[in-house]
This record gives sequence, C-alpha cells and structure tokens, in this order.
Amino acid sequence: MTDVNTAQAVPGRELYTRHALAGGRSVAMLRIVDYADYCLVEAEVWPKDADTQEPVRVGPYTFPSAVEATRFVTHALEALMVLGCDVKAA
Repeated sequence: MTDVNTAQAVPGRELYTRHALAGGRSVAMLRIVDYADYCLVEAEVWPKDADTQEPVRVGPYTFPSAVEATRFVTHALEALMVLGCDVKAA
C-alpha cells in the first residue's frame, strides 16, 4: 500500500468526479485521482442533519489501479441511486 502523504510530491491526474444530489441538495462528491502507481478516491459527504452546510471529507481510499478505484466508485454511486439520488458528472 502506498503512503498517501507521498501523493502531494507526485502530481496526480484526475480521472473524473461525480456529484450525488437528493432533492437538489448535495449528498456526496467522489473523485478519482490517478498517481500512476496507485489511485485515490477522495470523497466529501454532506450529512443530512449537520449544523453546517460544509461537507465532511472522508478517506482518501487507496486502490492499486484505476479499475479497482472505478469499481468502488461505481458501487457507491449505484447505492446512492437506489436511495433516490441523482448522479451527475462534476
């Protein structure tokens, strides 16, 4: 597993970002960044009952390849869609 602190030393290439909304309100944003040797999935979530409108950052989640990172994001987005969210490219 790669130390995510080294990610700042090597520039990554964003593969894509997806934004999930429910009733026009932000629910989650997922972003995949490719660092050649590994990929990070960065996530922000907007808790429904939070006292603030600021997102909470969770992760990052490290994967050995873009295929595995994409699989993780796809499953997360499918779950959000089943729960009634609209998903858009950001």
